[in-house]
Amino acid sequence: MASPLSPRRTSVTPASVLVVVLLISANAAEASQGDKEPIYRDCLKTCVQSNCTGARLRWYQTVQPHYMALTGWTCRDDCRYECMWTTVGLYQAEGYQIPQFHGKWPFARFLCFEEPASALASLLNGLACLLMMLRYRSTVPRQSPMFHTINAFSLVSLNAWFWSTVFHTRETFLTEKMDYFCATAVILYSIYLCCVRTLGLKHPVVSSIVGVVLILVFTSHVSYLTFVSFDYSYNMTANISFGMVNLLWWLFWCWSNRRTLPYWWKCVLVVLLLHGLVLLELLDFPPLLWILDAHALWHLSTIPVHVLFYSFLIEDSLYLLNTEKMGVKVD
Repeated sequence: MASPLSPRRTSVTPASVLVVVLLISANAAEASQGDKEPIYRDCLKTCVQSNCTGARLRWYQTVQPHYMALTGWTCRDDCRYECMWTTVGLYQAEGYQIPQFHGKWPFARFLCFEEPASALASLLNGLACLLMMLRYRSTVPRQSPMFHTINAFSLVSLNAWFWSTVFHTRETFLTEKMDYFCATAVILYSIYLCCVRTLGLKHPVVSSIVGVVLILVFTSHVSYLTFVSFDYSYNMTANISFGMVNLLWWLFWCWSNRRTLPYWWKCVLVVLLLHGLVLLELLDFPPLLWILDAHALWHLSTIPVHVLFYSFLIEDSLYLLNTEKMGVKVD
């Protein structure tokens, strides 16, 4: 967590502490945003002026670790990080609740990882997805009707977890957008996967039409957020809506086939877990040890769900293959 910046030049005086105390007393809502604090802003201004211009900037670039430079950390970013902890220290000294900075809790940086626990959890999710995809490919013959659709779903999921790992490693304008957009792609492709399994095997035209509609929905969604307004509330509402369609469609199909498919409960458990575990986000507490927060817990909790979901997909794909060979009507 060490920074090549020179020692902090913002002095902690009784007057500075008083500003924090008065601000907290006057408006608790604004005080929850640490980057709005005068102390933080003064610290940042002083740090940038002292370390990020001229010879000091050249010295910074010389001593900055290569992995920090490669992941896009700048002198100003390091100043923001240092001043964040200066402000957090003042809050703790006065016994007040930890504030957020730029919409996020303060996290202890590890090497170049901005949110170490969430980055690790995303990486583990991606690894679990990769291993289960390889298990699916080695277990299910390519002749199974759902093989290619599930394989494509796996690649879409892997791409989403890759960008989630990148985003939690280093948040930038690009990585944030890619994380959000790829997560939406997974939800929409899950709807397509459900459509192919429930309708497309008997009516391929239906799944083709739904697929085109979903592509148009995704394109419109991304275009609006990119070219009109990156509205977090809209993005959340849209994804919740897509998720509810996915949830209800899978549940309806599972319940309709509970007497013929002995493994139906796995699919039910997966969709209920995926939607239920999102509630962990509501905890929203300052990170334990400055590393583990509610978002990281959510990502960690979804790792075993991949195993259960692919267990369902493998059994269902083998069932479809066997029924196709026997000429039995697929439900």
